[in-house]
This record gives sequence, C-alpha cells and structure tokens, in this order.
Amino acid sequence: MNIPHTDRLKQLAKQKESENKKLFGRLKIKRPSNLDHLVAGIHDEVFSEINCLNCANCCKTLGPRLIQKDIERLSKFLHLKKDVFTDKFLRMDEDGDYVFRSVPCPFLLADNSCLVYEHRPKACADYPHTNRRKFHQVLDLTLKNTFVCPAAFEIVEKLKLNLK
Repeated sequence: MNIPHTDRLKQLAKQKESENKKLFGRLKIKRPSNLDHLVAGIHDEVFSEINCLNCANCCKTLGPRLIQKDIERLSKFLHLKKDVFTDKFLRMDEDGDYVFRSVPCPFLLADNSCLVYEHRPKACADYPHTNRRKFHQVLDLTLKNTFVCPAAFEIVEKLKLNLK
C-alpha cells in the first residue's frame, strides 16, 4: 500500500477530488446494499498498515466538536471543574459547538501521542468516520477528510477499485 505522506496529501486529494465527488454522487443516488460492509473491510485493511502516530495530522489541523459527555469525561480525568476546563481549553464555534481553543490539539504530545487518549472526545475516537454504519451519511465529510487523513484518502481509493 502506497500511503501518501501528509506533505503530498492535499495535492493528491485535490487531483482526485472530481472523481471522488462523482463516486459519492453516485453513492448518494444508488448505494450498494453492502456499502457499510465493504467500507468496514477496507477500513480494517488500511488501518492494519497505518500507524496514526506517524501522522497525527488530524490532531494538528482539525478542531473536533466536543459534546457534554466529552467535557465531563475530560474534566474529571484532568481533575478540573467543568467550567474551568471549558474556560481553559474550549471556545464556541460559529455553529454553537464547543471546540478546542487552539490547533494543534492542546493534548497532542511531541511524539504524536495523546495525553487524554483513553478519555478523548468521541469525534476523535471516531475519526475519520470510515468504520461506521450508514457510511452514506458521511460521504461529504469523508471527501473533506481525504485532504487531512492519509487513511481516509487510501480508503476512498480502495473503495473506487472495489466499486468498478
């Protein structure tokens, strides 16, 4: 598997964007009954060869949405009151969602590991959202993620080969 390095990923994702949009447009109109099963298998295959610690581009460039359960869990783990945690680490975005005040993630360590990994936000745990049921519901998000996540890019490339 030839996984693109993050330095080249945006360029490759841009080159493939048109064909990816066409594929996702077709899947929105007529999705195969086995789509979730197919994508889950590809997801497992790709992630068996990718170590996210070699990249962490998502942690370096994206701001995940935090729900109340995330805030409660992280506050407790860090021994902070929820309002102190919120004031110190979060801001409200234009959609009214809590996100981290800064990017890269304040819990990203120098070795690309996560200080709060076992307690991380659900959005982080689920990223890049390619191993979920009803994959057809996250096609637009997956297209965006091909610009950030080498695994998401590779999953879409393999999906195209499987759907020919």
